[in-house]
Amino acid sequence: MACLSLQISFHRAIFLLVIVVSLSKAILDSHYYDQTCPQAEKIIFEAVRNATMHDPKVPARVLRMFFHDCFIRGCDASVLLDSTPGNKAEKDGPPNISLAAFYVIDDAKAKLETACPRTVSCADIVAIAARDVVVMSGGPYWNVLKGRKDGRVSRANETINLPAPSFNVTQLLQSFFRKGLGVKELVALSGGHTLGFSHCSSFEARLRNFSSKSDIDPSMSAEFAKSLKSKCPKPSKDPSAGEFLDSTPSTFDNDYYKRVVAGKGVFASDQSLHGDFRTRWIVELYAWDQSLFFRDFAASMVKLGNAGVVEDGEVRVKCRVVN
Repeated sequence: MACLSLQISFHRAIFLLVIVVSLSKAILDSHYYDQTCPQAEKIIFEAVRNATMHDPKVPARVLRMFFHDCFIRGCDASVLLDSTPGNKAEKDGPPNISLAAFYVIDDAKAKLETACPRTVSCADIVAIAARDVVVMSGGPYWNVLKGRKDGRVSRANETINLPAPSFNVTQLLQSFFRKGLGVKELVALSGGHTLGFSHCSSFEARLRNFSSKSDIDPSMSAEFAKSLKSKCPKPSKDPSAGEFLDSTPSTFDNDYYKRVVAGKGVFASDQSLHGDFRTRWIVELYAWDQSLFFRDFAASMVKLGNAGVVEDGEVRVKCRVVN
């Protein structure tokens, strides 16, 4: 009898485990708003497209916003919250000062609140907008899984957990592993640097007095270093000086990888991908096969979008403040 009771308890436990696993996989769904706000993606796309028409920096900033949101507390729109007198929020942390496209999300949210009040989360808006800017720039399309809730906590000091442009591959992998991402996702998502621009402060340590043996970072092309030095003189009177992260900064393509292979990665973290045996072969594959990069980037974005999904959060009415 005791044995039978034990078997029943065991099977109940297995049944409950199956239910929990199934629910955890069902949290996000590409059709989440089909009944409650079927026009959601169209509204978001139009807001992003209109902003991009007026400011070509929007795609890079929105894509970076998604990365920076997901790498702190998961994809919970904590990066959108404003600081308060008692709390300095993520958006005011040093790595996020230059994001500067929060108004795009605000605009989409305002329109969604008119069409479908208290329905579409800010976290989902950021995820959908990130996909849209990639597609608008010539990159791959993917179905965004939806159903995220918005978090209520945002702390500037937690931005220290973002991967830094000075990281080597070991440090990058540690950061990615914490989000359930691996080597392939690291290299694929780094390809997001195909869009965007960096100020000199993020890479100038590679250009002068790099080490006792070399004035410049030896992993960098000497010709490229000379070009960057001319754009980032010491002392510099231009705070906006810097360099595009690849030679086609408005087009989502595989040029980033071609430049890394040629020793023209802007960040030390970019160039380290080609200097480490764990990642070099993937960099070279993507430099050769853009379609493979596109497939892996889309899959990696879906995987990153599942990071730290908030189940007990809220749907903010305004993305800058908790309800």
